[in-house]
Amino acid sequence: MAIRTRFAPSPTGYMHIGNLRTALYAYLVARKDPEGVFILRIEDTDQGRLVEGATDIIYDTLKACGLEHDEGPDVGGDYGPYVQSERVKSGIYFDHAVKLIQRGGAHYCFCDEETLTAERKAAGDSFKFDDPCKYLSQEEIQKRLDSGVKYVIRQNIPTEGTTSFEDEVFGTVTVENSTLDEQVLLKSDGFPTYNFANVIDDHMMGITDVVRGMEYLSSTPKYNLIYEAFGWDIPRYIHCPPVMKDEHNKLSKRNGDASFQDLMAKGYLPEAVLNYIALLGWSPEEDREIFTIKELTQAFNVKHIGKVGAIFDPEKLKWLNGMWLRAMDLDSYTALVTPYIDQAVRGDFDRRKIAAIVQQRANTLNEIPEMLGFLDEFPSYDSELYRNKKMKTDPSVALESLKAVREALAEQEDWSDEALHAKLMELPAKLGKKNGQVLFPARLAITGVQVTPGGAIEIASILGKEETLRRLDLSISQLEALQ
Repeated sequence: MAIRTRFAPSPTGYMHIGNLRTALYAYLVARKDPEGVFILRIEDTDQGRLVEGATDIIYDTLKACGLEHDEGPDVGGDYGPYVQSERVKSGIYFDHAVKLIQRGGAHYCFCDEETLTAERKAAGDSFKFDDPCKYLSQEEIQKRLDSGVKYVIRQNIPTEGTTSFEDEVFGTVTVENSTLDEQVLLKSDGFPTYNFANVIDDHMMGITDVVRGMEYLSSTPKYNLIYEAFGWDIPRYIHCPPVMKDEHNKLSKRNGDASFQDLMAKGYLPEAVLNYIALLGWSPEEDREIFTIKELTQAFNVKHIGKVGAIFDPEKLKWLNGMWLRAMDLDSYTALVTPYIDQAVRGDFDRRKIAAIVQQRANTLNEIPEMLGFLDEFPSYDSELYRNKKMKTDPSVALESLKAVREALAEQEDWSDEALHAKLMELPAKLGKKNGQVLFPARLAITGVQVTPGGAIEIASILGKEETLRRLDLSISQLEALQ
């Protein structure tokens, strides 16, 4: 049988990083099989938490990351509908809940939910609900149903023994049945709970491999009791450790932690984010960190998923994003970053040349505008910036070097990078100085800032001869005024 996996998010807001990693792992598990199928299912049974537009965010995120689903609400398929609220209308969950009652796996419960909730809160972890409705006669049950009394359908849980299952990450997991709660499967409004709907949908959609967070480990025995009550095959389980904010707290959109959309707004590449989150909890066999989605598909092995949470490191992500940006060919990079250059640069400067100097230095796209303000406006600056122990410069050394640079460039007709490089690299030897004693003052003199994305030669090439000489004249005059 071909592998069939699913990503089943709830449309409750932006895409949480942990959810995106689940989607990625489910995608990779499916793609390891040449005939594998990756399904998108929208789980919107919790109607109170739905956010308008969130479903579109799910579609857009998967598309941006290259996680193309084979079946889903927007592309169709043979196992639809792929939206749970639409499946509610078709009666799928109600019918299965009634069948589960008939097979001894569930029962009608007519208890007051508000009272139960209060009792549960009061008892805390010690609360164990023994539903008296389980002991009603069939006649009494039918009488209450006929009278229109509100009810929910609860799962029957054995009071003795254990339930075990195999997980690809955690191995054999065994729980005492006495610790399992008789969970609600179908609510009084006719909507299924997540715990019931996902079992029914996974079976009906032929899901062979369930990839989800390890927080569902404790619920899985209850899911398996439902599978067994129906006589269905149990899927292969792959429970993943959480993505952590720090050693004690999970990364969570409820706590305001970065979502995929937040990272895009901060100037990260979808490919880099996907690459990074793949490594949060999974270790490749090779000693490498840069993977395309195609390479991840080849390298991924669920046996290398860890059992403990991985801490989300923003600095590591930034580094990885920078590696992706620097690996791009210059034409593609220029097309990508031109809007960011345009945020800071209004002048008629060569965008490709600007892109070339920022590519080796910017780790995120949002860093680019703040690097380039000196191009449009030559800022005033303190002459003490010329004093640099590493470069062995001070205002006096700088003045001598700048006069030589100004004279050499005034005679220069060929303003290409190559010609400028040849001309300026002649000067240190002629002046009896080190390269830094000439090029460092030259860069400062034509930019007015201590840190720039390019050197004197690259920036002079971008500024052009006239503007470069104008700035040199201003800087020389500033230094001469100190004499």
